[in-house]
Amino acid sequence: MAKLQMKPLFCILFIVIILQHSRPTKSQEVEDESEFSYSENNERGPSRWGEIHEEWGACSNGTMQSPIDMFNQRVQIVSHLGKLKRSYKPANATLRNRGHDMMLRFDGDAGAIEINGTEYALQQCHWHSPSEHTINGRRFDLEAHLVHESADGKIAVIGIMYKIGRPDPFLLS
Repeated sequence: MAKLQMKPLFCILFIVIILQHSRPTKSQEVEDESEFSYSENNERGPSRWGEIHEEWGACSNGTMQSPIDMFNQRVQIVSHLGKLKRSYKPANATLRNRGHDMMLRFDGDAGAIEINGTEYALQQCHWHSPSEHTINGRRFDLEAHLVHESADGKIAVIGIMYKIGRPDPFLLS
């Protein structure tokens, strides 16, 4: 029986920085994701998220929220930020199946990235299969999100899309 192995399609596909607005907000990730769905055909799909909980009401008003289809006309390359500076290191972590994804939460200092002079510490990474986001309407076999947080509470997420292929050094390590 052939083994399914993953190969990164894009090393760093996208980085999303969530800036705090007038009202501070903490990452709205939940431990149990069974109360909502990423499927539009589901009664708890993205178009209905704003109705599930009062505090999720902003989901009814957004235009750039998960899941996002990144198509060429909308994508901007921000070259003045330069190469992403990353300094990851081994750290103990706990793996949890949250129903919709697998999440690895780091117990200690797992390193950081630097974007435009701001350091974002790696907090956790999680995987969606199939991918949460799409590129030009294409859904990928797997998507990894590396979630980082700055000292002042801003969030930076690196997304990596995968397709079935040769072994991936990141997943093997």
